Amino acid sequence: SLFQALHQLYYDPNIENKNLAQKWLMQAQVSPQAWHFSWLLLHMDKVPEIQYFGASALHIKISRYWNDIPADQYESLKSQLFTHITRFASGSKIVLTRLCVALASLALSMMPEAWPCAVADMVRVFQAEDSNVDGRARCLALLELLTVLPEEFQTSRLPQYRKGQVRSVLAQECGSVFPLLEQLLQQQDSPGFIKQKVLKCFSSWVQLEIPLMDCENLIQAAFTSLQDPELFDTAVEAVVNAISQPDAQRYVNTLLKLIPPVLGLQEQLRQAVQSGDMETSHGICRIAVALGENHSRALLDQVEHWQSFLALVNMIMFCTGIPGHYPVNETTSSLTLTFWYTLQDDILSFEPDKQAVYQQVYRPVYFQLVDVLLHKAQFPSDEEYGFWSSDEKEQFRIYRVDISDTLMYVYEMLGAELLSSLYDKLGRLLTNTEQPSTWQHTEALLYGFQSIAETIDVNYSDVVPGLIGLIPRISISNVQLADTVMFTIGSLSEWLADHPVMINNVLPLVLQALGNPELSISSVSTLKKICRECKYDLPPYAANIVAVSQEVLMKQIHKTSQCMWLMQALGFLLSALQVEEILKNLHSLITPYIQQLEKLADETPNPSNRLAIIHILGLLSNLFTTLDISHHDDDHESTEVKKLPVQQGPNPVVVVLQQVFQLIQKVLSKWLNDAQVVESVCAIFEKSVKTLLDDFAPMVPQLCEMLGQMYSTIPQVSAIELTRQLVHIFAHEPAHFPPIKALFLLVTSVTLTLFQQGPRDHPDIVDSFMQLLAQALKRKPDLFLCSNLDVKAVFQCGVLSLKFPEAPTVKASCGFFTELLPRCGEIAPVGQVVHENGKALLQAVLEGIGGQASRSLMDHFAEILFALNKHCFSLLSVWIKEAMQQDGFPSARVTPEQKENFSQQILRERVNKRRVKEMVKEFTLLCRGLHGTEYTADY
Repeated sequence: SLFQALHQLYYDPNIENKNLAQKWLMQAQVSPQAWHFSWLLLHMDKVPEIQYFGASALHIKISRYWNDIPADQYESLKSQLFTHITRFASGSKIVLTRLCVALASLALSMMPEAWPCAVADMVRVFQAEDSNVDGRARCLALLELLTVLPEEFQTSRLPQYRKGQVRSVLAQECGSVFPLLEQLLQQQDSPGFIKQKVLKCFSSWVQLEIPLMDCENLIQAAFTSLQDPELFDTAVEAVVNAISQPDAQRYVNTLLKLIPPVLGLQEQLRQAVQSGDMETSHGICRIAVALGENHSRALLDQVEHWQSFLALVNMIMFCTGIPGHYPVNETTSSLTLTFWYTLQDDILSFEPDKQAVYQQVYRPVYFQLVDVLLHKAQFPSDEEYGFWSSDEKEQFRIYRVDISDTLMYVYEMLGAELLSSLYDKLGRLLTNTEQPSTWQHTEALLYGFQSIAETIDVNYSDVVPGLIGLIPRISISNVQLADTVMFTIGSLSEWLADHPVMINNVLPLVLQALGNPELSISSVSTLKKICRECKYDLPPYAANIVAVSQEVLMKQIHKTSQCMWLMQALGFLLSALQVEEILKNLHSLITPYIQQLEKLADETPNPSNRLAIIHILGLLSNLFTTLDISHHDDDHESTEVKKLPVQQGPNPVVVVLQQVFQLIQKVLSKWLNDAQVVESVCAIFEKSVKTLLDDFAPMVPQLCEMLGQMYSTIPQVSAIELTRQLVHIFAHEPAHFPPIKALFLLVTSVTLTLFQQGPRDHPDIVDSFMQLLAQALKRKPDLFLCSNLDVKAVFQCGVLSLKFPEAPTVKASCGFFTELLPRCGEIAPVGQVVHENGKALLQAVLEGIGGQASRSLMDHFAEILFALNKHCFSLLSVWIKEAMQQDGFPSARVTPEQKENFSQQILRERVNKRRVKEMVKEFTLLCRGLHGTEYTADY
């Protein structure tokens, strides 16, 4: 029975029984009997858990099944709820709340027609003398009811037109609520818990977009409550909610009246900061920021009140610079950062004259902000930092990133003068011998500089040469400072490319840092930036850079990803040398790894030598990613002049690849079962092909042969991807294409065999294969003329792939057909296969649209329909008619008229692909029974 189930839900230790009971009770709550048993469960002799279930069942029935309630029962339901709420006013709190929510739901459904003055009635009923229930309990019950009413409105399932109607009724009814709330807050003898409920109730009502001027008295009363520690948190919420509602900016006079009470909190704020009361300072800061951030535009518009707004801005500045380290001694300053963005945006959006006036007032404020932010960004003392948890350190790191973003934004307002002021401060700091500065101070100034230089082009700035001159003077005593020095140098790499004489000032610092594992990320990424941006000026330093890099690589100082970056840096560096120099450096750089790889290739495969092999192959492919002597990647105009003469003879990368080719084959033969090793091998060639383009040609025959052997033994995705790359780059090279053609045919026949054995276990291979076919059709369609390419089998595999559950595979198959259908006319075998098998393709597409495929794929299916219509119109018109005549196809939910209508629409549209996509979206919703439901809103 019901009581048994409830007892199980609350008291049975067995989780299975609990779940069964819960399931049964959920069904009971929505059953027709719920009306009857809910009232029984609410008897005063029942325990609160059981009473709670009864009240919940009532709420569910009223809120979700309103239409089941006959209109002649509204009144009795209402009076029963009133009676029970009065009864529970001094009973269980959780049951009282549920009953209030049920009555609130009833009121929302009845107002305004069936229950015209609902809120006024509630106030009247509970204010009536009732000798059985004491006044305070009645008052609390009324406040609970009034608090949940707006909350229930926010979450209610009312239709949109009713929502607007009910909202405006509620907003008018605040006239019955607010005077009562004011009276309760002002009464001397009102106990704290009542005032707390009053403030919560007010907080709840302001979210109904009530005019700010109607809230004025209560906001002032909430300000007074901030002096009472017991009410402080609730009063903060009330003030912040009232000020933050979007509608508030229309009431500028009321907003102006709120500035003095906010400024009046400054003394309380100072005392809180002094006594380390973080909660109070946080709360007051939230109020100041709510007023400033939400209404800066409206308040700036009141030019004659500029001084009072400036005072508010200064109060927020105090909150930004609040003493102590974030997040350990304070959590307030981070709340203020968005305010500075908003204020700046608003100032810069004024017309020129007004903007000039405000620039004059606020430029000094923003210079002060920069000082405050850089002070807040300082690290604590080493000793203190040592005590921080890793979570606190991470929060501080994120906080510094936020400060960095803010400084970058402020640059728009302050311009070049900001860089000059940072440079002056740094100069004074580093040259002042009387007062040695802390490393924290130096680090923060550099951090500020780097924040700006990282994203803003500082090439015009006259302070950068001075800064580069100062950097070597910094005595680097600790990791955080060293990191920032590195990142600062990295942020100036483009500037160094235009001022190569300065490279020697900073390069030695970077090379020295490479040997320190603690500076791994900053030093390697900085070297990579310098090698990328300044490669044409680095030949004099190349030998030194290579030697230091080799040493740190051999000592295994850095983690895998930094080793890979370092190899990319060396690739950039070597690209600018003469061919014989490149070969000499490559030889010394790669030889140790080749020797290691030879040793590893002789060993029996095991997990540790597997990782070592993957690491070495990764180093090689990262080196070849950036080593480009033909300068395909040079898009800097300034480097045009410095371009080296085109090299004669084979490309150095090809020379090296040919030397290690046999070794790589040996490694492969042992590790062919290991997808990751195979992928690492393919990556070397793929990166090289992408970088070298035509220069890679001498490698093509060997590589195609090796790929063919690999794929025939164990088909893997990486081999197909590399084949696709080769088709893409060499499609128009008659001299190099024969081996690629042979490889393409081999991959196709191996994959077709895979399809016969059952392709369902290899959706990734099918996906890549479809992409390969599409690439071939795009770049080299006459591959489909080869006598030994079974076009029919390929077509059937495509149709099969359209039915895969994996969306990426289906998308790739759609891509294949979208490339194939336009070739019907020019490639006879394709035309013939489409003629004979196209109906099966249409059938599969319609099945997908009918509900078999994910809705995200509909645009891709639409592309196939569009291509069929454009290139095989006469066939399509016959096929679609036949297909749509099948009963219940493509879905039992669509009528013959809807199917006919869709077919006609599709056949008519041969120009506008977007229209076809819209038709397919519309039809798939009909097929899925989702048309006109809430699911379609975001579709």
